[in-house]
Amino acid sequence: MTTSKPNKTSEAIFLGELISFRLSLKLIHWSITGSGSYAAHISLDQAIDTLTEITDRLTETSIALNGTLNIVIPETVCPKDYVAHVDLFYAHVEKARKELFPESFSQSIIDDVQETIQQLLFRLKRLS
Repeated sequence: MTTSKPNKTSEAIFLGELISFRLSLKLIHWSITGSGSYAAHISLDQAIDTLTEITDRLTETSIALNGTLNIVIPETVCPKDYVAHVDLFYAHVEKARKELFPESFSQSIIDDVQETIQQLLFRLKRLS
């Protein structure tokens, strides 16, 4: 069985979006105030730390498979509805996993991204 090789440009775009998403979590982290803000603050820090390591693993794996990638980080936003922002990015990752990362070991790294996002959503929705 052969699988089609993902487009290097699309993979580089996704990696830039993943970095921008992680940076957006830091912007949210700095802007959170009010009731439950401490729990959200800590939850965001945990997700940022985990995503930093995962992003590095996924980027290095992608470069090993495809060669140098031209990764550009898009504008980073600090959304007012941060839970919706995180939910939307989870859906984006789900779509990208199917289109861009056919190898089982790359999918395993994407699993870690999705697990981190789901844990963050749980904490933001239930503990904040």
